[in-house]
Amino acid sequence: MHYFNYHLNELYCEEVPVKEIVNQFGTPVYIYSARTIRRHFFVFSSSFKEIKYLVCYSVKANSNLAVLTLLGKEGAGADVVSAGELIRALRAGIPASKIVYSGVGKRPDEIELALKAGILMFNVESLEELECLGEIAKTLGIKAPFALRVNPNVDPKTHPYISTGLKKNKFGIPEEAVIDAYLSAKKNPYLLPIGLDAHIGSQITEISPFVFALKRLKALWEELTSLGFELKYLDLGGGVGIPYEDEEPISVEAYAQALIEEIKPLGCTLILEPGRVIVGNAGILITRVLYRKTTGEKKFIIVDAGMNDLIRPALYQAYHKIQPVRLTQAEEEVVDVVGPICESGDFFARERRLPRLERGDLLAIMSAGAYGFVMSSNYNSRCRIPEVLVDGETYYLVRRRETIEDLISLETIPEYLK
Repeated sequence: MHYFNYHLNELYCEEVPVKEIVNQFGTPVYIYSARTIRRHFFVFSSSFKEIKYLVCYSVKANSNLAVLTLLGKEGAGADVVSAGELIRALRAGIPASKIVYSGVGKRPDEIELALKAGILMFNVESLEELECLGEIAKTLGIKAPFALRVNPNVDPKTHPYISTGLKKNKFGIPEEAVIDAYLSAKKNPYLLPIGLDAHIGSQITEISPFVFALKRLKALWEELTSLGFELKYLDLGGGVGIPYEDEEPISVEAYAQALIEEIKPLGCTLILEPGRVIVGNAGILITRVLYRKTTGEKKFIIVDAGMNDLIRPALYQAYHKIQPVRLTQAEEEVVDVVGPICESGDFFARERRLPRLERGDLLAIMSAGAYGFVMSSNYNSRCRIPEVLVDGETYYLVRRRETIEDLISLETIPEYLK
């Protein structure tokens, strides 16, 4: 559920009219609902209260400092994949002891930063990364806590670009190589094996792939403990999907019970890394209609947001519900909703049935709280747009709109060209 609703035909975020935010900050603009984020985190987290668990919010989904701070105050840890995300999580007040570091390409300087910060553990994705981790830990005189990320060759039944648990994907260590890797790590006194990790993909709408992956991890866990490894944490990653269109979402309670049944006998702490399921439906992108255009039988609604603001439709052919900020009795028509970017892939909807729209009308692109602003860019030298957080009757600008001066501030013209 979320807290974007109509009152007297006007779209509100919680108790604030969306139009009021637009009047102050313009369009395009991202708007997040704090109440929705809190609700989603509570429902997810409380479903695992039968066992020892830690919810490490996946920072990649939405890394705004205000969002991270809000989640940290609710008790969330963080799953990070870069030094930037690590620093954001720490700045937001999330303790290093509740941070796990994932990702296939951790640089040595990033590993050093995380070791000095004292994070909970590294989710190691390759044998060479494990070797590098040991070398840096030795240099610092610190034991590096880690879990190996297992690639269990599980089909998550999602878009191929967001599948991460198949052998053809770049993530993790092949299941058959895991035991030898742990035995090898045991020889290095600066490597501290404390867990086992897997992450099979994103926007998964069935429980069975998670259970199948967990069963594979359990078998490895039992073999490792029989070899004398004292593991504490089993990290199953994230990936729970949300409804964008007509998907039947996973019941978080049913998902939790299925995992609890499998993991309870191990007596370990379960780590989960939800992202999209927490923030996806807690955010919307508001855009304004610039022009109508008809070419033959094709009708286009050209808006001021572009693929640089929300790339999911162009990148994944992803569906986002689109609805007017003000409801009218206008007759419906079939249109393409497109942006101003000089790419044919710059669209938000194709052949979509919407009420007739005119210049100046406002549209809400729904379910844009995850993988929205974080994937935005300055393509076509467009300024990245503001983010606003609504909490009850109050709203806050949590990232200002960029300016052209921001765009060129890091660039210089060599003297010989002047």
